[in-house]
Amino acid sequence: MQKFETAQDAALTLRPDVPVYCFRPEVLRQDIRRFMDAFPGQTAYAVKTNGEPLVLNTLAKAGVTSFDVASPAEFASVRAAAPEAEMLYMHPIKAQSDIRLALETYGIRVLALDHEDEVAKILRIVRALDLDPSAITIFVRLQTKGHAAYELSKKFGAAPAHAVELLQRCHNIGFRVGLCFHVGSQIEEPETYERALASADWVRNRADVPLAGLDVGGGFPAEYGHDPRRKKKAMPSLDEIMARLRSDIAEWGFGDLPLVAEPGRVVVARAFSLIVRVLLRKGRRLYINDGIWASLSDSWTGKITLPARFIPDPARRTRHGNPETIGAFRVCGATCDSVDILSRPFWLPETVDTGDWIEIGHIGAYSMSLRTRFNGFYPDTFVEVATPFGEGGGAEGFASLETMAD
Repeated sequence: MQKFETAQDAALTLRPDVPVYCFRPEVLRQDIRRFMDAFPGQTAYAVKTNGEPLVLNTLAKAGVTSFDVASPAEFASVRAAAPEAEMLYMHPIKAQSDIRLALETYGIRVLALDHEDEVAKILRIVRALDLDPSAITIFVRLQTKGHAAYELSKKFGAAPAHAVELLQRCHNIGFRVGLCFHVGSQIEEPETYERALASADWVRNRADVPLAGLDVGGGFPAEYGHDPRRKKKAMPSLDEIMARLRSDIAEWGFGDLPLVAEPGRVVVARAFSLIVRVLLRKGRRLYINDGIWASLSDSWTGKITLPARFIPDPARRTRHGNPETIGAFRVCGATCDSVDILSRPFWLPETVDTGDWIEIGHIGAYSMSLRTRFNGFYPDTFVEVATPFGEGGGAEGFASLETMAD
């Protein structure tokens, strides 16, 4: 992988016509260490956020020994990057063949569920493999609600009374049991976890079984940009969230339990930026070589503003407009599909034109996980960059994108 000091150096040296991911391993190491130092328990990186081998390898070397996985492909990716790492199979609904693969081939001993039929599937495999249920920990996923950019309780989670029944059933079978929840992605209030912990306490008291642990899921927000033309939403910092979370854990009496967190976005978002090229400027529209079916496929699903930096092509001698004036441009993707138009504009200098590049910052979460091969376009070029995006000069504009949840 080629190395550059800045993304601008990469763009002007390579003059790429394909999208280029700029990986910043030192930023990734700093962000995972910051999280692990702040959280009072086990950190299990959520592989779905970005499962690229270079990410998993960097995290393993940085000291991550646990990974939150959801599929056989993620089992294999983690095993390749960190053969000794523990994998937590936290997807609540699983194919029976995947359960067998997890238990038999990969030695996974931590699983999550939110329904009694899932208990039956797991028990069937445990008995077929003649495993001791007491060697397996089952986390019952509790349905919770909180103030976050993305609600994650619409699809998974048992209602509190149901969670009580599931805990008791799993305990009576002989499994070790724990509670888990996910308050949503990109949370907006530090007290969000407090409400989930209150519900977990209600379930714990009524189930009256020994708990092997509490998994607080993800939700920890990443740093993004802010469109100055919109009202800035106050987002809690990681330090604020962790201080409140530690206090709430102690207040609700969970401090004596083994704790687990599943961070994703907060760990990997800042570690990547994306260089795209303007294939054509047509009035107030920019046609770029990426789009909603590739790195920007999450542009329909949320409300996150990514910072963007203009990288002018020095080969263009004539430009129109004032470079100090920032304007809104509709952005169209590369595919032959009229749907491939980003839902919100890029704010960029008026002088942007065909052949220029745009560096989109803080794109490490979900952009690579969600890219497709539609129409034959598949960005897969990586370079290593030393300078963090925020230290490469101020962002001239803002790519107002919407981003997938943790």
